[in-house]
Amino acid sequence: MPPHPSSDAPLSDDTGPDLIAVERTGHVTIIRMNRPHKYNAITQDMYAALAEALLAADRDTEVRAVILTGSGAAFSAGNDLHDFALDPDGLAPVQQFLRAIAGIAVPLIAAVNGLAVGVGVTMLLHCDLVYADPAATFQTPFVDIGLVPEAASTLLLPQLIGARRAADMLLGGRKLTADEAAAWGLINEVSAAPLEKAITVGTALAAKAPGAARNTKTLSRSTNRAVLTRMREEETAMAAQLESAEFTEVLAARRDKRPPVFPPRPTTP
Repeated sequence: MPPHPSSDAPLSDDTGPDLIAVERTGHVTIIRMNRPHKYNAITQDMYAALAEALLAADRDTEVRAVILTGSGAAFSAGNDLHDFALDPDGLAPVQQFLRAIAGIAVPLIAAVNGLAVGVGVTMLLHCDLVYADPAATFQTPFVDIGLVPEAASTLLLPQLIGARRAADMLLGGRKLTADEAAAWGLINEVSAAPLEKAITVGTALAAKAPGAARNTKTLSRSTNRAVLTRMREEETAMAAQLESAEFTEVLAARRDKRPPVFPPRPTTP
């Protein structure tokens, strides 16, 4: 059974560029999260590598579309909680990735294979087109694990699917099937072969005027300043939650294989 919402096995020693794989097909760059034995749960090293790959693709004048996907049975199981628990102050690689994915001017396509959890969902809000296989699922159970959403998802998800549905996902942790995600507008289309579909679409985009495509995307994302402001607000809240008794209790409950017991809610001034 895939981990929920991220790997809870002991932290492995896998580091370095092999945590992602980058390839080119024509004018299309494919960036693949490459930690399949952990369902592509993202470590801080992976965030740094993903950020650099996105920035490099955006700088490369021969690249006209970028595809994000995952290796193995999952797109991404979200953050590797154990990695972040080791260094709760080390949010810089996450911030680099989120600013890179929010700021990339080249068209960005996601091919979702299998489950997408947490940041595996919220990163999709910064993609221009999203295709998913029929077995894909989408879930943002941040509150369930004592954390808060990131990637400006508290701003972008309500804009994309509506406030009520966003609350169902962000507060309730509702898991969507691929068909539900398409019906709600979270993804463009369900495809039996999402990567092949993304490559076909990316190749078609690459044949169009690249300057016009970049300018159209930039104009379509004219609320970028609000996105960056919300990201900073979420990062402040996330840093506090990573050091909170609630998050500590979640990790202890996972270790002990029991339901978490949360302390009383702090009183508000």
